[in-house]
Amino acid sequence: MINSESVGVLADGVAAVWAPFSRGGFVRAALAGLARLELKDRVRHVARALHDALPLPFPAAAEVIRESALKVRLDMWSGWPATEYVGARGAGHLDESMATLAVLTPYSTGEFAVRPLLERHEMDALKVMYGWAYSPDEHLRRLASEGTRPRLPWGSRVPWLMEPGPAIPILDALRDDPSEYVRRSVANHVNDIAKDHPDTAVDLLARWRESGGSHVERVLRHASRGLLKSGHPRALSLMGAVPGSGTVNDLALESDQVAIGERLHFSVTLTADHPGPLVLKYAIRRDGSHRVFHLADRPAAQPGQLITVNKSHSFRPVTTRNEPPGPRTLEIVVNGTVRASAPFVLR
Repeated sequence: MINSESVGVLADGVAAVWAPFSRGGFVRAALAGLARLELKDRVRHVARALHDALPLPFPAAAEVIRESALKVRLDMWSGWPATEYVGARGAGHLDESMATLAVLTPYSTGEFAVRPLLERHEMDALKVMYGWAYSPDEHLRRLASEGTRPRLPWGSRVPWLMEPGPAIPILDALRDDPSEYVRRSVANHVNDIAKDHPDTAVDLLARWRESGGSHVERVLRHASRGLLKSGHPRALSLMGAVPGSGTVNDLALESDQVAIGERLHFSVTLTADHPGPLVLKYAIRRDGSHRVFHLADRPAAQPGQLITVNKSHSFRPVTTRNEPPGPRTLEIVVNGTVRASAPFVLR
């Protein structure tokens, strides 16, 4: 998606604003060697070409980029190199960089580019993002949450953001945002916090439930998914589940031999021990690996209620996960506790 077309859109925008800009020279430099690069290297490559083709002091270059965004229809792929340019070249110019990301992020999110600014300027950058949390633009509101995530995927780590306190006011402001786009970022941010500070995350979610809101239950469910996956007792209780409750009556595998590329089919029958939700997970265990997956959420109206769940797990090869053949164990986790297991072989 970062190709001659996306580079051309960015080039048209800059050429429309700054007359000395060599559109052809920029396009040639940006496309040279681009085809052999992976995604993020393409972004950096085009950003370097933009820097070379825009030999201005950063404040002046940033103004050109802001104005160029009004001249063409930028999108994620044409705009991402521009945000990368800001993050790579603008760390010494906080005001101009933040203003430029604010203009660009509706077209191409600035969540990666804002990280070097947060690392260098800390609270001065965060204060700007506090303001973004109250913007009428949902893209800026989302950037306030997404850009400060402790474990932002693909984003550089900002050590002082690994402690949850500084960004909590942003999350408080956006927890019941009218935009689902923003709320999902808030939930993902809390899920990040939970990986390193699970009790802090549960305390925050409990406070939000007590405060109420139109969307609080959906945000809590999405934000607590990692905690539920790990069987965190307070998170389970927050969802109304009784930790450890539920008895597996039967775990049946369609076959105890599964070929790589095929699916493991199984069914689980269980009995509710208490009224309330049953949060069901399953795990695939082998030497050196233990991965947990969502199975189902089932409400129980009364003790003794029988529930059956059918599921299949794919062993289709993927580039992000190595699945060597060999023995495995399927585990059924009910409200945070392993309640049944069965061996099988991947061949």
